[in-house]
Amino acid sequence: MKKVLVSLILVALLLTVFVQVKSAEPLFVGGEPLSIKNEVATGEFIVGFKDGINVGLKAKALENSKSLKVKRIGLKNFAVFSLPQGKTVDSIKELLQNDPDIAYIEPNFIAHALAEPNDPMFSPYQWDLYDYGMLSNGYASNYGIQAVSAWNITRGGGVKVAIIDTGVAYENYTDPVTGTQYALAPDLANTKFDTANAYDFVNNDTHANDDNGHATHVCGTIAQSTNNGTGCAGIAYEATILPIKVLDSSGSGTYDAIANGITWAADHGARVINMSLGGSQGSTTLYNAIKYAYNKGVVIVCAAGNDGKPLVSYPAAYTECIAVGATRFDGTRARYSNYGSALDLVAPGGDTSVDQNKDGYGDGILQQTFSGSPTSFGYYFFQGTSMATPHVAGVAALVLSVHPEFTNEQVRTALQSTAKDLGAKGWDKYYGYGLVNAYAAVNWKP
Repeated sequence: MKKVLVSLILVALLLTVFVQVKSAEPLFVGGEPLSIKNEVATGEFIVGFKDGINVGLKAKALENSKSLKVKRIGLKNFAVFSLPQGKTVDSIKELLQNDPDIAYIEPNFIAHALAEPNDPMFSPYQWDLYDYGMLSNGYASNYGIQAVSAWNITRGGGVKVAIIDTGVAYENYTDPVTGTQYALAPDLANTKFDTANAYDFVNNDTHANDDNGHATHVCGTIAQSTNNGTGCAGIAYEATILPIKVLDSSGSGTYDAIANGITWAADHGARVINMSLGGSQGSTTLYNAIKYAYNKGVVIVCAAGNDGKPLVSYPAAYTECIAVGATRFDGTRARYSNYGSALDLVAPGGDTSVDQNKDGYGDGILQQTFSGSPTSFGYYFFQGTSMATPHVAGVAALVLSVHPEFTNEQVRTALQSTAKDLGAKGWDKYYGYGLVNAYAAVNWKP
């Protein structure tokens, strides 16, 4: 186990501060990544011809006179040629530079689908998911997790993520005992849930519904329904969510419930566990459950805590867990974020006391959840290491989607070795290995 300080015995909901988004149709200020690698089609180049030139005849003439091979004729004034072995595009330019029929010669560049989602609140409010250099209300966001580029590779399909928390707004249900009505969050309508294995260890039934709002917000960061023209985006939005309720309506729960939740998740196919919760004291019962899940290959991601002290909460403090701290829009450590020798990574957790991107709201993490009644939904800015943690869990799901054969330690290495270094060079107690980088992590190879 990692050695950390402990204080009072407490299992509590990590600090959240929220501000409801008032505008249903926020100004959409998009932005492309400022740095895109120039990729070219291997072994070919394009020749553009001047107006009035018969492209087919001219291309055939170049084949005969310059020993070039035509691959295909464009619809207007160009042709694609094979690049002769040992030749470069520059050398071809020199070869053809005096031909009066040629307008230009260039590489055949490659483009990629840009997966910026159509969810109207993604821009300018979800700066936490942006690629480096994307604009949030005109301000460059260099401390998002690069989810946009990662989505060109994977969206998390085939991976099950367990959210062990206050439950999730994942179903329409009326409690037969209390009469309380629960509803599926509208912006989770297209999200995949493992409803058959959802479980509530607070009320001991098979309906892990959220009566607090915390875990529904967490769920949105991991897998909010995306590209549905509604609300917000999620990181691994094609992943499957397993809701497990271990905290009650006040956001508190016992270690035995949490241990049961961890074991249940490991036994029901979860590859990733997200725990945006924490206590100040270690426990044999809790640690045994952590070891059980870890030995079954589960990636366990936990919140570091919100005391602003050199004290990483449990279970995040255990070596088997990935302990996550929180950063702000400008990439600095959020003042509330715990730190110390047990910290592994940081991710955007927000700071609602500032508006660094000048979008008119405090810089929290925006997702859909409810306030009061679990049928009354809105979009709220929350802050906390609770909000940072699902960013890392979501990226872990993306990595496993691309590399289902990876062990949990390989996933950890992928996340840590590709993180954007912040603070002192290399690992440090305030930022761990740095800011999680989705695009780099899914491209990591052992």
